[in-house]
Amino acid sequence: MNLKAFADSPFQIRISFHVLIERLEKQAALKNGMRSAMAQEILDEIEPYPELREGITDTDQLMKHADIIKRLTADIFPEVLTLNEIKAITVPFQDVLFNQSQRLQNILAEAGSAFDINIRDFTEHQIYVNSCCIILNEFYGTNFNFSRSWFYDIPDAKGIMKHYRILYNADFMDLVPAPNAPIITAEDIELLRDNYDDLALWKKYFPKDSWILKGFAILNLFDATVENAVSALKGTLLGATYGSNLKNNILEVFRSIYKIPDLDIGFTSFNDVENTFSIATFNPNLKSYLVPHDVEEQCFDTLCGTSLSKLVEERVYFTVSDVAKFLLKDPGNTMAKRFLEQGIGSLILAPVLKNGHLLGIIELVSNRVGELNSINANQLEIVMPYITDTIDRQYSYMQNQIQALIQNEYTTIHPSVYWKFKKEAVKFIKYRGLKKDYALKEVTFTDVYPLYGQIDIKGSSDTRNHSVQLDLQNQLTTLIPLLEQLQLSKNDSNIEQNVRNLQELVMDVQGPLRADTEQHIQGYLEMHIHPLLRVTDGFSETYKAAIDKYFENADKGGDFHHNRRKYETTVALINEKMALLLDRAQTQAQAVFPHYYERFKTDGIEHNLYIGATIAPAKKFDVTYLYNLRLWQLQVLCEMELEHHFLKTTLPYPLDVTSLILAFSLPISIRFRMDEKRFDVDGTYNARFEIVKKRIDKAFVKGTTERLTAPGKITIVYTNHEEEVEYKNYIRFLQSKKMLDDEIEMLEVEDLQSVSGLKALRVKIRYNTSLPLRNFFSYTELLQEAPALAI
Repeated sequence: MNLKAFADSPFQIRISFHVLIERLEKQAALKNGMRSAMAQEILDEIEPYPELREGITDTDQLMKHADIIKRLTADIFPEVLTLNEIKAITVPFQDVLFNQSQRLQNILAEAGSAFDINIRDFTEHQIYVNSCCIILNEFYGTNFNFSRSWFYDIPDAKGIMKHYRILYNADFMDLVPAPNAPIITAEDIELLRDNYDDLALWKKYFPKDSWILKGFAILNLFDATVENAVSALKGTLLGATYGSNLKNNILEVFRSIYKIPDLDIGFTSFNDVENTFSIATFNPNLKSYLVPHDVEEQCFDTLCGTSLSKLVEERVYFTVSDVAKFLLKDPGNTMAKRFLEQGIGSLILAPVLKNGHLLGIIELVSNRVGELNSINANQLEIVMPYITDTIDRQYSYMQNQIQALIQNEYTTIHPSVYWKFKKEAVKFIKYRGLKKDYALKEVTFTDVYPLYGQIDIKGSSDTRNHSVQLDLQNQLTTLIPLLEQLQLSKNDSNIEQNVRNLQELVMDVQGPLRADTEQHIQGYLEMHIHPLLRVTDGFSETYKAAIDKYFENADKGGDFHHNRRKYETTVALINEKMALLLDRAQTQAQAVFPHYYERFKTDGIEHNLYIGATIAPAKKFDVTYLYNLRLWQLQVLCEMELEHHFLKTTLPYPLDVTSLILAFSLPISIRFRMDEKRFDVDGTYNARFEIVKKRIDKAFVKGTTERLTAPGKITIVYTNHEEEVEYKNYIRFLQSKKMLDDEIEMLEVEDLQSVSGLKALRVKIRYNTSLPLRNFFSYTELLQEAPALAI
């Protein structure tokens, strides 16, 4: 068997004891007593084996001379330390381990015959280049520092991975060039210095077997399992991000530290505002043993007595070495019951504290009694700072995500205008740091062009009223027989009057509903009828079952709300579909030129757009961007109508929608209202745009009873001839793309309060188009394909 672990090496390896033999010869030559005599005795013993001096190249020879080598190295491998030192004869970077101390033999025996010892994370490339660097440092006076910690990872009998640091003593080794060793120049050294990754270059200047490594090294291993585990834990935790499997990354580390192969770990979050425990909010995949059922609990309900005091108030470790015995002493302890139910025999609970704030509790658990206790709980001291920093970082990351979500979902600070809010915030923070007052200025944008559009659910109020009528009729007609049976049993005139009242209510809901009808009926039932039905003593089981069934159906999820749920589901499905489509389309529109965008869900979807130079001052604004956005808006409404056309057949109620655009050519100013946390038009003059928006929704065609908006058609309201020409051009362009019908209706809008002279274009949508509408057209394409349409 060859001594080299890798086929390629610049070294010819010869295990030789010549340095040790020469030292013995000097000692023997002194002839000064017992030590000289002992040295001479050893020399006499090895004299028949010249290969010990000249060098051994095969491990079989080493085995053959094992006894004499042990005798020769007795001074550096003292027998009295063989059970303490982890030691062997070796060659650096190779896997030969000879003349092993008894402790090393025991360690390798526990690992099993299948275990193959290798230096961790050490490749053939690294070994070759490091070997070359040894030659350069030794013979050419370089100082290439390739030092690093080397480790053997060796499992013990329990399967726990232990980590041993490798230390080499090369005092007994010589390095000499072979006849074929190239001469290395200063230029060669500079070239090699800058090309660590070029293995072929290193092999050119240090060919295989071009140097002779003669002698032996002493390998010393140091059990660095805990230190290595802490180092690995730091690396793991530094790389941990939200959603990463934190448990799996650190569990092996804790098992190495505690030497418990089946140790498990959990974490419970603590909310000091609500004084509750829950699973890890930053990583729901991390199990909680204290709160095993994924619910929030008041901490006094989960932890009891001493445990609560130590963890939440004193904030020190709490240990139970025998959970069953602990529960016998305190039978009412909820915490102990939970751990015992989960098969836990012993445990350690450690508070995770940051700046005096309790973030949560680390739970170390074992299914065996006594494995975890108040003594080994102190081993947590070396890792808790890193765990605390990581969990705090996870919480901070989660808080940033929450803030981003709140900003996105609950406020109107759109990314296109975020820069201006940020600018004001930076000023405020700067002045606060200088201990100066600074009043936040209002955020305004002047000279922006507004665009407004909506897709409204037609007949939504009538449909809701009809659904309420059907549900109330169902509930009342079900209730009357139950009350009549109760009246027969008790012969109570008050109950008889209630029956008559219910019959009158049935008649009421068959006619047009008043605004307070639903609330009035529900209030009457709760106050006068339901209390009667809840007293069922003395009645048959059949009657009681009927009462229970009534209350079950009266619940929000019951049959008496069936039609209202259908209506609410219909509106929700339409709104979600339309909002999703509009939001996705906005991504493409924003890429053309940034603009402010907001939308609202009511019985349909409304949206406002504002575009202008002040929204994106870093970009050059041109009116073409406004034309692009108007054309985009018209196309998006076409797509939303088309999507609804195909969605309609799947809805609980097949409700129609109507679409409307308001054209407004004059630039306005908008201001962020701090009290309402939203943008609004700024100034009395600009308010006309808002007034028109609010009043055209229910407007009629002038001189008729026909609503301005109609299913299957897009309506564009405008005020002047230029807007009419512009939108006619957009319509004709989309007609050429088979998105809109050929006919354009020219309408006048009825005079509204404080608003008159409005006109409208109305055009029918083609639902049979196969055009991929998500590829939106631009105003440039309009000019290229139909130059005559230029505005």
